[in-house]
Order: sequence, then C-alpha cells, then structure tokens
Amino acid sequence: MLSRIQFGFVISFHIIFPALSIGLANWLMFLEWRWLRTGEARWRHLYDFWLKVFAISFGMGVVSGIVMSFQFGTNWAQLTEHAGNILGPLLSYEVLTAFFLEAGFLGVMLFGRERVSPTVHFLCTCMVALGTLISTFWIISAVSWMHTPQGFTRDAAGVFHPADWLAIIFNPSFFYRLPHMVLAAFITTCFVIGGVGAWHLRRGSHPELALPMLKLAVAFGAIAVPVQILVGDQHGLNTLEHQPIKVAAMEAHWRADPPGEGVPLVLFAIPDAKAERNDYEIAIPHLGSLILTHSFDGEIQPLTSVPASDRPPVAPPFFAFRIMVGLGLLMLALVALSAWAWWRGRLEQAVWLQRGWQLMSPSGFIALLTGWYVTEIGRQPWVVYGELRTAEAVSPNLTGGQVLASLAGYGAVYATIFGAGMWYLWRLLKKGPTPHDRPPSPEGGLKTPARPLSAAGEADIAEGGAA
Repeated sequence: MLSRIQFGFVISFHIIFPALSIGLANWLMFLEWRWLRTGEARWRHLYDFWLKVFAISFGMGVVSGIVMSFQFGTNWAQLTEHAGNILGPLLSYEVLTAFFLEAGFLGVMLFGRERVSPTVHFLCTCMVALGTLISTFWIISAVSWMHTPQGFTRDAAGVFHPADWLAIIFNPSFFYRLPHMVLAAFITTCFVIGGVGAWHLRRGSHPELALPMLKLAVAFGAIAVPVQILVGDQHGLNTLEHQPIKVAAMEAHWRADPPGEGVPLVLFAIPDAKAERNDYEIAIPHLGSLILTHSFDGEIQPLTSVPASDRPPVAPPFFAFRIMVGLGLLMLALVALSAWAWWRGRLEQAVWLQRGWQLMSPSGFIALLTGWYVTEIGRQPWVVYGELRTAEAVSPNLTGGQVLASLAGYGAVYATIFGAGMWYLWRLLKKGPTPHDRPPSPEGGLKTPARPLSAAGEADIAEGGAA
C-alpha cells in the first residue's frame, strides 16, 4: 500500500507538467504560425511569454519523470521482472522517437531565434510539438496494454513475452485512451490560457494581448470540450466491455437490479464496502443504463458478481469520477456561455464570465488527476489486468519503514524544489506578457506594429479562433 501511495504521489505530481507541455507546445506552434502569417507583433509577444511558461513546465516534467521511473526498479521489481519484456521496449521507443526529437529541437526553439531564420525556428517549434504527441502515443500504449493486455505469451515462471507487437501497441483500449488523454492535455492548457487572459483583461493589464488569449480559449474550448465528452462516452463503453468491474465501482453498483428496472444513475452516495451497499443514496432510475449502455433497460455487471478480493476500492473511483464529470459539465457551460457572449459582442464586458474563467483555470488539472485516479484505482487489484496482481508486482524485500522514509523524502524534496518552481510559474503568469516598444518583424529587424487592436485586429482574432 505504501508503494502504491508513493507511486501515486509521484506520478500525480508528474502528470500535470507533461499535460501542460503537450498543450503549450501546440499553442506555441499556433502563435508562431499566426505571427509569421500576419506579421502582427501581438502574436510574437504572446509566443515569447508562453515560451517561458513552456520551458519551466517542460523542465519540471522531465525531472519528475526521471524520479518516477526509478520506482520501477526500487518498489516494483517484480513488475519489471514479469512484464519488462513488453513495457521496457515501449518506454524505450518513447525515448528514442519522442524525447530525442524534443531535445534535438528544443534548444533552437528556446535560444536560437536570433541564429536561424523565422521559418526554421517555426519548424523547430513544430518538431517539439510533434515530439510531445509521439511521447504521448508510446506512454498511452504502455498504460493501455496494462489495462487491456493482448499479443503476449507467458512462460512457466509467469514472465510475459511479446508474440505480436502490433497487437500489443494497438491494444483494445488504446484508440480510446489516446484521444482522451490528448484532448485532456489540450483542454487543461486551454483553461489555463483562458484564465490568464481573463485575469489580465479584468485588471486592465495588456488588454491587447489578454483579449486574444481569452477569445482563442473560448473558440478552442467550444470545440474541444464537446468532442471530449463524446470521446469519454466511447471510452466508457470500451471500459464496460473489457473492465466491467471498474465501471461497477465507478457507479457503486453492488447488485443486479430486477429485470426491466435498469441501472440508476447514482448522483450521490457514500459507498459502504463492508456492507456492500450505498448509504444516503440519491439516484435517478434508468439514467445509468441510458448513459452506460445506451439502452433504457441495459444492465452492467455488479460488484458482488466477483469475490471481494477481485474488486477495486469503490469510494475513490466513485467520487473521483463524479468530480471529473462535474468539472466537464462546468467547462461545457462556461465555454457555451462565453461563446454566446462573444457572438453578441459582450465578452469583453462580461466580468462574471471572466471571473468564471479565472476560477476554472485549474479545473483541467483537477479533472485530469481525478480521471487518472478512476482509471488506475479502478484497475485494482491488478497491475496487468486479469494477469498480474499488484501484490505480486511489488519488490519482495522492501520494508514498510523503507518505503515510508523514501515517501517522506519525496514529499520534502518536491515541496521545496517544485514548490519554488510552481511559485515562479505563478508569478510569471500573474505578471503576464510584456510588449516590447518596437517588436521584431518576421523578416528580421524591427518595426512598429502596422495595425493597432482595432476592427482589423478583432477580425484577425476571430480568424485565429476559427483556425
């Protein structure tokens, strides 16, 4: 349990930085493209500002990722021994194809603007953005295989051996998990950008830069959030097919209902695992069936259909799932109302919406973490679903005191080092982008912006949002 808590702590801290880096890399690619296409200085100002945020986020993601990988050897040696033939190559492919690509072009992207042409610099930004997506591909492939394993054989010692690499990489849950994670990273970044833009717009600082940030966040969110809801629905159907007990835990569904009654949607309850029931339950009849099976009277496998030793902890995925879904609905409402206000020409004056974007700016991180808790805690007691139990994967010679000491050490170091990094990020975001008096043009040299933020500028913002 302590090893699980330690891994959960380290990866929870780690995942927020790659998610932000994935979104920011593609946001930077868009900003530089707009600057090269229009020559307008505001896009360059925004690029320079968010590049600093990206650099800090990327650096903290790399460092926390290295720390996380150590645990496969220290705390989870049996997982490495049994599944290393499959997980090792998948993680190595991520390093060879993605991390090297990012590292190769990152230096030019961060420090080489004055040494290469604008087109070459834009190419480097694109390569870094591509690298983050390739990295996501391999990591999600490895994680998905642990949830829906296929394409392998096991010898007498229980060691996994690859039999079909295409089946391993493109396992049954991969095609649902990958777009769900990429969209989660994009939406997380979208709400950070929108929140920062709303903050500075309300304060009246840098309105010529804050307004584009907010409007582009609204435009992207209005597209991405509904798509994410649809992708999440399909991912849920896939999970119901391959991991039905996880879905039962998400819904705290203990027993099969009488025929024809369907599955209710439990809005709130306090699951009692010992008594195998829900206390203080508030539920809507049949709605659970409609959402989970797309049928009014559809049934799902209940928790009591398997022994208690094969069930995941119910309360964590149950509550985490509702937090994630609740935040998703709030995001949908906010982008819909903001798009309506923009269409009516009132977004800039809608202070209550701007406050909403400020309050919702961390919502993507919370939804990302709670979604991950649903996925990983709901997989228990398996580390490779249906094949290798978590208890069989832990290092056999570790003592509780050793793990507790290392967990305390991680907590102290993370609070000090990464606390300082996050404080600096907060200060940077609070300060906001600072325009130069005479910004550089894409052709090199300096020039005064050709157009202020007027009707023409508003048209460019709208065009950028549509793009």
